[in-house]
Amino acid sequence: MSVVLKFSAEEEAKAIPILLRHSPGTILPDRTYIVEESVVRALRDAQIAFREMTPQSNASLLEEATTGERI
Repeated sequence: MSVVLKFSAEEEAKAIPILLRHSPGTILPDRTYIVEESVVRALRDAQIAFREMTPQSNASLLEEATTGERI
């Protein structure tokens, strides 16, 4: 299952090696990533802080996408 995560600038810098190691994933604007649950576990094990987006907040990301845009 995919999970949408949002990082602060500092935490994103710490998370990049883990995100790259566990790809594939999707990068969205504003330090937002769509990743698999295994990545979430790896980030938690590394004690990297992030905000897990709720389904309601995911809807706003989808509303901003244009037709045919890959998200």
